[in-house]
Parts: sequence; C-alpha cells; structure tokens
Amino acid sequence: MLILQVLKKDLKQIISIFNRKIGLFILFVFVLFFDSKWFVSNVLNSQVVINILMLVGFLGLYFRSAPRVKELMIYAVIIGFFGEYLFSRILGMYTYRLENVPFYVPIGHAALYGRIFMFSKASIVRKHHKAIEQLFAFTIAIFATIYLVFFTDVFGFVMTICVFLLLLKRPKDRLFFYSMYILVAILEIGGTAFGCWKWPSIAFGVFEFLPSNNPPSGISLFYFLLDVGCFVLYTQRHKIAWRRLKNIRKSKEVNSQK
Repeated sequence: MLILQVLKKDLKQIISIFNRKIGLFILFVFVLFFDSKWFVSNVLNSQVVINILMLVGFLGLYFRSAPRVKELMIYAVIIGFFGEYLFSRILGMYTYRLENVPFYVPIGHAALYGRIFMFSKASIVRKHHKAIEQLFAFTIAIFATIYLVFFTDVFGFVMTICVFLLLLKRPKDRLFFYSMYILVAILEIGGTAFGCWKWPSIAFGVFEFLPSNNPPSGISLFYFLLDVGCFVLYTQRHKIAWRRLKNIRKSKEVNSQK
C-alpha cells in the first residue's frame, strides 16, 4: 500500500494532525454515554447538559477557525437541523431516544464538518492524499463487507457502494468523504450502542429488500447532501469570488492543453 511508502516523519505529522483535528472529536462518543438509556434510567436525564457541552465545543472550534470554515459551519448547522427533522421525524429513517432531535446533533454535524475540512486541507495531508485515500478506502471496504456478511447490512453496503461510485468522478472530494465515512461510522456505533438513537431493521422501516444493521455502515452517504448544501449556499453568497475562481480554473485547463 502507498501508505507504507510515506516517510516516517511525514506519517507522524499526519497522525498528529488527525489526532488534533479529528481524534478529539471521537472522544465525544464517550460523552454520548450520558444520553444513554442506562444513564437516564439509573442516574438522571442529562441531555440538556450534553447540549450545552456540544455548544461550548462548537463555539470553541468556531472561534479558532478561518472565516471560510466559520461560514461553512453555520450553513452546516442550518442544513443539519432541517435534515435531521426530515430524515428522523418525517421519513423515520432512524429514531432518537426521546423521539425528538437533540440540540447537540445538528451542532455536532457542523463541528464534524469543520474538523474534517481542516484535516483534509492540511498541507502534509494534501501531500500524501493518495496514500491516505487508499488506506481509508481499503478500511471502508473491509468494514462494509464485515457488516454485510455478519450483520446482513444490505442497506449499509448499498450506501457504501454509492459513496464509492459518487467519488469516482470527484477525486478532489475523496479524502474529505472517506474521512467523513470513518468518523461517522465510529459515532454511529457509539450512539446506537448507548441507545441514544436506533435504526430500524430495514431501510426507513419500509423497504424489506434492504435489511439494515443498527447502525448501517454507509450512512455517511447522506453527508453528501450536507456538503452540497453548504457548497451551494457558500457560492451563492460569494458569487463574484466563485465566478473568478471558475475563470482561473478554466484558464489553467486551457493553458495545460496548449
């Protein structure tokens, strides 16, 4: 694998950036324990506390981010809020413990989006992006296959295939979405294990030909909608700058063909 050819010092830098930008967010999985069925039944209902903790974490990340990331994070909160109500409350794709949409969820989407965006844009990560993408793609394929074989997760496997197909013609987005896939999978495993939310045994509780695990493996597919939504809102707000960037790209393509 290409990752084995990366210099040791560069690999240490990549791991360090991963831990700083993404690894800290993984710790939130353990925070979800305080919204678990066991904790609520035996201690207290602390969802309000988790909402506050997530808001504090979000604001800490927001004020340390570049202007572009800040704007994208705001869009992610808005889109995440409406997306959660659509998929959870209206379509019944999954159900939260209190059959609501916890405040920490859309905020968490934005924080997750911002963290992965910063990781994928780091210079050392971009330098070795092909090696990292190959490693992540291999990990994802193994993960989805295990879920399919041992948990009959047809729904998750189909979504995983869709992720790979969508990224075939979007090479610049592969690092971002492969990273997103892995982090979302970790959060989903933790959240469902604690009983914070639950997925039905078939897709949307309707499609019997798509058996699903709790959680399904490829749910990050729907983060394409979040990314596309943030991208559209950003370009609409910065039309002149976006038009200028497209013209620069076109001129580069023309010059490269000469």
